[in-house]
Order: sequence, then structure tokens, then C-alpha cells
Amino acid sequence: MADALRVGIAGLGTVGASLVRIIQTRANELAVTCGRPIEIAAVTARDRTRDRGIDISAVTWFDSAEELAANAEIDVFVELMGGAEGAAADSVRAALRRGLHVVTANKALLAASGVELARIAEENGALLNFEAAVAGGIPVIKALRESLTGNTISRVYGIMNGTCNYILTRMEKEGLSFADCLKEAQRLGYAEADPAFDIEGNDTAHKLAILTTLAFGTQIAPDEIYLEGITNISIDDIHAAADLGYRIKLLGVAQRTETGIEQRVHPTMVPRDSVIAQVDGVTNAVAIESDILGELLMVGPGAGGNATASSVLGDIADIAKSRPGAQQVPVLGTPAASLAPYKRAQMQSHEGGYFIRLTVADRTGVFASIAARMAENAISLESIVQRSKPDSSVMSKTIILVTHATMENSVRKAVDAIKAESYLVGEPQVIRIERPKDM
Repeated sequence: MADALRVGIAGLGTVGASLVRIIQTRANELAVTCGRPIEIAAVTARDRTRDRGIDISAVTWFDSAEELAANAEIDVFVELMGGAEGAAADSVRAALRRGLHVVTANKALLAASGVELARIAEENGALLNFEAAVAGGIPVIKALRESLTGNTISRVYGIMNGTCNYILTRMEKEGLSFADCLKEAQRLGYAEADPAFDIEGNDTAHKLAILTTLAFGTQIAPDEIYLEGITNISIDDIHAAADLGYRIKLLGVAQRTETGIEQRVHPTMVPRDSVIAQVDGVTNAVAIESDILGELLMVGPGAGGNATASSVLGDIADIAKSRPGAQQVPVLGTPAASLAPYKRAQMQSHEGGYFIRLTVADRTGVFASIAARMAENAISLESIVQRSKPDSSVMSKTIILVTHATMENSVRKAVDAIKAESYLVGEPQVIRIERPKDM
């Protein structure tokens, strides 16, 4: 049997501890499967004395990730600390420059510096694997980077943040407010004490930027994503969606158009009977549309120690099985030097239409004014629903509009014009609708 693959791990949180536990308890199985043993040779973390439920007494301890990457006698550097800059970035660069293979679950780092890191890896003959960075235990990176070679991909979309999906699921099924569901998600450990990165859509955006590059062979462009989180989704929106036959999901969508690449993250109404609508709780789902295979949908756990550690271990096992001197798969599917410049698509018509909820003062002329603002922006309406809504200070009603296919900027202009009127009570809500043919 070949010599052991020596692994150094930076970060012993939930994922790191799970990874150590799996490698130690399944050492014999891994050795047989990979053709060589996998050995944890070095580790580092913030607190050396913390009880993590694992035995690392025989493992060499380093005081920093940078020191481990620069000096440890290892073959693979595993970065599980997180963060786009600082120790995570510095240690990964140092490891790759040494020619060490790197495995990371750090989507923020890859979104910010993925092309640079891919170039360093390729120049030094190192592998850079990052399956766990997107959608936890779902093998979407391998699918895009290897399995779908030869396919021309037209669109990638999905539910990529378990925190948001959990909150939206609880709101719908239990009639709870956004605030109450967020508190429960924090109590269960699904949401951080500061949940902004998840609920404002940034986490999904980082993952989408990585998938976009793998799917379309362009530079990573996280700043070119239309971004909207779920903080403004109310129980009224959940109920209205249900009445119309939809469920609300936070989707990340990247698609190729005639004018460039479109990337967007936002709440979306999806038909209740669509497959993506059935994905509940902290589960993730990613769909890939291509010319040869058609549509591939992958569903599975998007977070958690075991799910993420499973993907990390899969990346390590791939390295263990690789043959020295063999042609390597490019880190981002396309060699870093050959990635095309990112070209943002022009605004185009959205075939699914839009849901618009307005709370307005209950007085004469309001409906006519709303209809006029829509007509001024060439927006055709599919349906209009009015509901009375008694308020403590003013009699109001809710008007729900569903549009036919129209332009995003037309909807925004119409809504801005309505906001300038004196009859609007509170902020309007605008949510994209994805029809079955779009999904």
C-alpha cells in the first residue's frame, strides 16, 4: 500500500471536529477505498485546551494556520476557519505556493480570491478542492467541474442557504412571524447570533458567484449580483403566495443570455407543485440546466458538521486517489488564465411576472392611480385582488397585483411612482414569480 496521505487541518470547530472523528473512526475503510491511509498529521485552532470530543493528543499542534501551512510535514492543507481575508487567505496562499494540495469550505474566500488562488494552484501543480463551499453535502462542484464536461450549461439555480429556507418554511407551516422564526433558528444553531450574512442573501451570493464561474467559464464576479434578502418577507406575503398557489423561496439564479451572464439572489414565488417548492427546512437544492443532459436537480443537507465534513473528506479522498504527474482538472473547470471576462447581461423581460403587494389608504381614486402608474410603464396585469385591512390609525386595504411578463426596471419605476403618492401605507413588496416552464 502507498504511503499515508498526511493532512493538516486549520480550524477545529463543528466541521473540523467532525472531520477528525470520521477519519479516525473509519481509517481502515478509507485506506482500502483510497488505496492509501489518510493520516491527520497536524492541526491548529484558536483554543488548544477546548474539549472537542476527539483525541488529537498524538497530532502535532501549531499555534497558527500560517505556521502550519508553511512548516508542517503534510501533503494536504485543510482550511476550515472561514473569512475572506486574514489567516484563512494567507495560509491557503502559503500552502499552495509550497505545492501542497488544499481543501477548503470557505465560500467567502473563493468568491473574493478564487481566480487568484486557482492560478497559484495551477502554477505550483497543486489541487484546490472546495466541494463543501457550496450546498454542504451536495456534490454540485464535482458535477460542474467534472461530470458535465461537454455540456453547454444555460442556467444554474437553487436554494443554497439553509437558514433562510428554514425560516420561510416555519413561517408558512406554522404561521409565525419572521422575527419569531429567526429567534428559533438561532436557538437551534441554524442561524448565527448576527444572522445578517445569511438573511440578507450574502451567503447565497458567494455560493452563486462560484457556481457561475464553474458553469460559464467566466471570472468570479460576486459584485455583479442583484441581491435581495428575506428580511422584508411578511406573513401576509406568505399567505398571499399560498392563496395564489405559490411558496416563497430564497433562490440564487445564474443564467446565460445573448447579452451576457445574469446573476440574482432574491425571494421568489415558485409553484406549489414544482419540485423546488417541496424543499423545506435547512435542506438545499441546486438545479443545473444543460443542452445534453437536460435538467439535473440535486437535493441534500446544506450545512451541519457531518454534511460539510463529508464533502471535505470527499475532496481529501480524491487527492489520495490521484496519480502523481496525472493531468489535473482545472480548479475552476477552466484554466484560470483562460477564464473569460465577466459580462453582465442587459436587463431583460422576466417571463414569470411579478407579485406586488401594496397597503393603501381606503379612499376614492387609489385604484385608478395604481392602474395608471402600471399603464405608464407598459405593465400588463394578470390579476388584481383587494382585501380590507382595518388598522388602528387609518382604514386601509391591501391590493395584490400579479403582472404578466415585464421588465424589472418597469416594475421598479411603477412602484417608485406609487411610493411618491400620499395614499401608500408602509413599504410595498415586490417578489419575482417563476412559472413552471421557467423552473
